[in-house]
Amino acid sequence: MTNQKKVNYHQLIKKSILAITLLATSSSLVACGGGGGDPSISQKKGQGLKLGSLVPTTGDLASIGQNMPVAVQLAVDTINACGGVNENPVSLVSEDSQTDPSAGSTAMTKLAEADRVAGVVGAFASSVSSSAVDVAARNKVMLVSPGSTSPVFTERAAKGEFNGYWARTAPPDTYQAQALAALASKQGFKKIATVVINNDYGVGFEQQFVQAFEKSGGKILRGNNPVRYDPKAPTLDSEAKSAFGGKPDAVAAVLYAETGSVLLKSAFEQGLTEGVTVLLTDGVYSEDFIRQVGKTGDGKSIIGGALGTVPGANGQALADFTTLWKEKTGKELTAFVPHSWDAAVLMMLAAEAADANTGEGIKSKILEVSNAPGQEVSDPCQAMELIRQGQDINYQGASGNVDIDGNGDVIGGYDIWKVNEDGSLAVIDNITP
Repeated sequence: MTNQKKVNYHQLIKKSILAITLLATSSSLVACGGGGGDPSISQKKGQGLKLGSLVPTTGDLASIGQNMPVAVQLAVDTINACGGVNENPVSLVSEDSQTDPSAGSTAMTKLAEADRVAGVVGAFASSVSSSAVDVAARNKVMLVSPGSTSPVFTERAAKGEFNGYWARTAPPDTYQAQALAALASKQGFKKIATVVINNDYGVGFEQQFVQAFEKSGGKILRGNNPVRYDPKAPTLDSEAKSAFGGKPDAVAAVLYAETGSVLLKSAFEQGLTEGVTVLLTDGVYSEDFIRQVGKTGDGKSIIGGALGTVPGANGQALADFTTLWKEKTGKELTAFVPHSWDAAVLMMLAAEAADANTGEGIKSKILEVSNAPGQEVSDPCQAMELIRQGQDINYQGASGNVDIDGNGDVIGGYDIWKVNEDGSLAVIDNITP
């Protein structure tokens, strides 16, 4: 992007009259106005595109999810500042999934059937997306997740269950599990135990990790009786003892933040963590999670030295987006924020390309605007202008190149992160399976 284009881009953003609202504890937010209506007439020029977001601002994944709706709102503001979609402003309705499949399904039903949105950025938890995607597909609403990484979605999409109304901007755990297994092998671990949250995310990751680690010559303890915890269990003491017993070199822990912190703290209090490295994943990549786990008597993090993986962001648009994010929010960029931005931008570009503000329209063009052939473009406003001129584009996102395949998947690399003794997080390497 030239310096002149960067200047124009930021000038356009500053013209936006829509405010960005940080969403921390409220369960829902109607971020922009715009009534419902018969979806059959929503592709008319007089009916603006309506999008939704369905991400966790409360519940087990709130520490990671609270910035996601802010990124989606920022994307909507950006496009509205340069003309909107199909000659009308885009509106947004944001819902809190509460990191709960039941609540998420109810919220998705509201978005699809009451709010009549054409597309939704969400969900984040794979368990929530599993219930939400059926509602979306049934109502012909495009669902683009910024972080549901379970391999289950690839399998279901390959069977045609979603009819094309599903995609994600974060790669599936088929790849992340391989990355974590490669990290474990690189660290020289020979015996590893696993403990995972008992849902699509945890179990799917566990199965892929076990397969990859054993293929590399490693041994999985309790492989015939894996430890899977119920996030609603009153205590997790027995699960912690089962996972950390048997003197493993490391424990691969696929957790959500709130309940996962309870499990790891229990393992420490039972004296089971000495000499055992904890391997973590994207679901707990947050300093809030490290604080929840707690500190030792001498003020060090209980899980200091833990290593983890998280889908990285390395797209062409990352530098400009990072600058914009800091300018508008005053905060550092956090995990899955670029993926949330890209999910929203892609749906708006697809609607413009389809000349239709409907889920059917978005579905029909989202693969086209995200893949070659077409002019590579990372500035959303420039991409919109090219589409208006009748040109084909290949959007290059902030999270990556977002080349979505026929199953709704993308391929990406992973950052390797470490928990320092003081509880801070540091990215120390990256790996591409």
